[in-house]
Parts: sequence; structure tokens; C-alpha cells
Amino acid sequence: MCWVCGWKDVRVAYRPSPSAAGSSLPPLSRPQLAEARRVRAVELFEDGVSNAEIARAVGVCSESVRRWRRAWEQGGASGLRRRAATGRPPKLDDTQVERVRAALGQGAQAHGFEADLWTLERVGTVVTRATGVVLSRASVWRLLTGRLGWSLQRPERRAVERDESEIARWIAHEWPRIKKGP
Repeated sequence: MCWVCGWKDVRVAYRPSPSAAGSSLPPLSRPQLAEARRVRAVELFEDGVSNAEIARAVGVCSESVRRWRRAWEQGGASGLRRRAATGRPPKLDDTQVERVRAALGQGAQAHGFEADLWTLERVGTVVTRATGVVLSRASVWRLLTGRLGWSLQRPERRAVERDESEIARWIAHEWPRIKKGP
């Protein structure tokens, strides 16, 4: 949608053709699609096409094309390229993440915990020991799920006194006797 005029139908020129439906190429993401539009607009700028025609060709409003043209005139085609996401850089670099991965692979008991079960607090403690960086619980969660590819696992609740052989004996001998009735 154009932020100036509110024009919404920006996908018109970029719907996949019927022949591309069976293609093995993955679909473009939104940022890739937007950059493809701007790249096509640059080609048309260089050919001397008017803003209105470019807007129709790439499926955006003419104000967007005017903004792109100004950026293109000031910085060339590189001025319209997609930029890296802004924001705070991650606290852990890739080598630190690999150190954490190796430390977590040893298991929780290897780090002095009584049970071999990872909690966010325990992982945070190991991260601090391995890298010297203190992470919040939310950051530990993002580290585990985003960068390490872990998922939430809940342990199965079982009685400590559970005796598998006695359960099997009961199912084999007692249950059929009870099931038959008097």
C-alpha cells in the first residue's frame, strides 16, 4: 500500500504466471518483491519512461515512483537497493553462539545441575559462564528457538516408584481375570 495516497493493489504486476505455478523456485518474500519492483523501475528510468507509466507497469502509485526517481538521481541504482535491517545488534556473535551450543550439548548435569533438564534460567547461567554475557529470559528464549533451533519440550510426568515389570505382569495376568468378571 502506498503510504501517501493509500493505493492498495500493489501485487498486480507480480502475480505468478500459470506457467510459473509448477516452478521449483520459491516465491519471493515481501522485501524481495519490493526490491524487484524498484529494480524494474530503475530499468524503466534509464529507458526514459514516464513516472505514470512506470507506476502502472510495476503496480505502485506514482508518488512512490517519484520518491524512487529522486533516490535514483541522488544515489544511482544502489540507492534503491534493500538495506540490512536496522536495530540493536545481537549480544552474542556467531562464535559465542557456537560456544553456547557446545556447552549445552554437554548436558545440564555437566554444568553442575542436579537433573539433566534445561530451563531458561539454567541456559542463561551457562551462557554467562561460557561467554560472559548476561541475557534476559526473553533473550535466552530467542537464542534457543531462533539461533539454536531448539523447541520447548516438557518432561513426561512419571512416578519415581513406577515398576514397568510389575505393570506388564498386572496387564498380562490380573487384567484378563478382572475383565472376565465373576
